[in-house]
Amino acid sequence: MVWGFGAQQSAYMFVHFDDGPALMGELAGRVATAKFLPEQSAIVNVALSGAGLLELGVCRDEFPGELMDGMRVRAEMLGDTGPSRPEKWDPGFAAAGTHAVVTVSGKDDQAFKQLAAETRTLLGPQLVGEQAASMLGGNREHFGFADGLSQPSIEGLGPDTPGQGVPTKKGWRPLKAGEFVLGYEDEDGVRPPAPEYPLDRNATYMVLRKLYQDVAGFRRFLFDHEGADEAKQSELASKIVGRRHDGTSLLLDPEAPEQNDFRFGGDPEGMRCPLGAHVRRSNPRDALGFGARLSSRHRIIRRGMPYGEPLPGGETVDDGADRGLIFVCFCASIERQYEVVQTQWCNDGDAFGLGREPDLLLGGDGSARMTLPGNPPRFVRRKKPFVLTRGGEYLYVPSLSGLRALAGT
Repeated sequence: MVWGFGAQQSAYMFVHFDDGPALMGELAGRVATAKFLPEQSAIVNVALSGAGLLELGVCRDEFPGELMDGMRVRAEMLGDTGPSRPEKWDPGFAAAGTHAVVTVSGKDDQAFKQLAAETRTLLGPQLVGEQAASMLGGNREHFGFADGLSQPSIEGLGPDTPGQGVPTKKGWRPLKAGEFVLGYEDEDGVRPPAPEYPLDRNATYMVLRKLYQDVAGFRRFLFDHEGADEAKQSELASKIVGRRHDGTSLLLDPEAPEQNDFRFGGDPEGMRCPLGAHVRRSNPRDALGFGARLSSRHRIIRRGMPYGEPLPGGETVDDGADRGLIFVCFCASIERQYEVVQTQWCNDGDAFGLGREPDLLLGGDGSARMTLPGNPPRFVRRKKPFVLTRGGEYLYVPSLSGLRALAGT
């Protein structure tokens, strides 16, 4: 059995090593373990960049090229261009040359603050930056939608929730653990490529991104297309996202007890959930044909958390505050999983029969349009992106035994 921690706030601490092995040794005794996770109110985790691994003496060829290159090198391929190019990134968020990201998360405010303070003391002058994040009311993100609703079910880790795994003729099945954790069989029946022992097992890869959300701009877009009718604004926003604001699926009755138990194959033209909707593009389920064989190898475990104070309800003038989402995901292959979702599904619409039409919510660096099927179809256009990249990094998350090995203990 695996438990989600249910963090209400996090601090992402960026580290540049003075003595990397010594720090890894200290952190090895503090990192959270799944065995005791349900009992803990605040936890620490550590992830290493390619630069950090090299600093610890790891051979570059042991790890995937995308990890060792880092996100900045792959920015253009990811669509981080124009207003999202690295030159525009927050210099304090995973700055170039960051060796490690230490994450402190908490369910209890007092326990979180105490552990965060202890961790800052431990890191000392090696701490070169920090980003705070915390859940908003109702587990919503800044555009007003319920978040974190759908995660993959993993074989052997139960419970298996309908809609979370891979659709089959008989229902749903969980994904192989090797899609997310090194050292286990994946959907192809083999173990994913991994570094040398003991870094090859119970480890994973982590994608970290700071995504600024233009909430005022999104609200103005809805007003420009639907006027002052709030119901129509909400309907348009739901079609862009692919779920209603409360998280219920556009393909199901809002009163249905299980809101993830749906497939897109019964809505091939996107009359109920548009082909370009964000949730349809980020997890196509059976929408690409051949059951789910074209999408099951591109799943990710997502753990995002908002940052910044909400823009007051109804306000359509930007107040200049920094707000958005700290996007975190985990996978066994950054290139095959995260980068396919971002580049081929969000930034480009070809896989969905939409040509170069990007995900209106998350894709592209400029103006864009979205097709809303109907008779006749309707097109809505944004003038500029609603979401901008403001920093990020690719990271390796070692097991405890791997962490100790990196510390030389």
